[in-house]
Amino acid sequence: VTRKVCLCNHPEDGTLMTEDLSRLPFDDLVRRVRACTICADVLPRGPRPVIQISESARILVVGQAPGRRVHETGLPFNDPSGDRLRQWMGITRDTFYDEQKLAILPMGFCYPGTGKSGDLPPRPECAPAWRNLLLDRLQHIGLTLVIGQYAHAWHLADCRKSVTANVQHWQEYWPDVLPMPHPSPRNNLWLRRNPWFESEVVPALQG
Repeated sequence: VTRKVCLCNHPEDGTLMTEDLSRLPFDDLVRRVRACTICADVLPRGPRPVIQISESARILVVGQAPGRRVHETGLPFNDPSGDRLRQWMGITRDTFYDEQKLAILPMGFCYPGTGKSGDLPPRPECAPAWRNLLLDRLQHIGLTLVIGQYAHAWHLADCRKSVTANVQHWQEYWPDVLPMPHPSPRNNLWLRRNPWFESEVVPALQG
């Protein structure tokens, strides 16, 4: 179990304090995550951590960071990317949003804003602050879906230089981990250039 001593705001006066968050009960830890404000000064729409988690979950979905629509609704993958991801997985919305079965922990929990070519990368403060604390509590995960370059870099021990290369070698990680491209409509060109993903990898995931 990871011992994480966190520098955080005192709940009463806002002063900085250190605390061993690994000792917190699970529900208290999740409440701390959902109340996190460590990136507040740089988030264009303010902090709103969006995660889905339960200690009983058996599937973990690791994305990049919430988009604008997810930020507004507070529901992870509640957008066209989520529609395609659920189609790839072969499951319904009800199953996808059953936190007792499926956990969703993006690399950044809050919407980072938009740049010239789409959403900005996940904020770098988020994963070091919370990720291992939460992953340590997920003791029943049988499959982790690792989506996009930032998730690949964190979760794949021998991460290659490109998302394509990681996904091409998916069988090296299967059945415990599956590196995936991002399901965003912005990735349609990648999917057209790599039809083997939907003809070979998706059937294995659904099987």
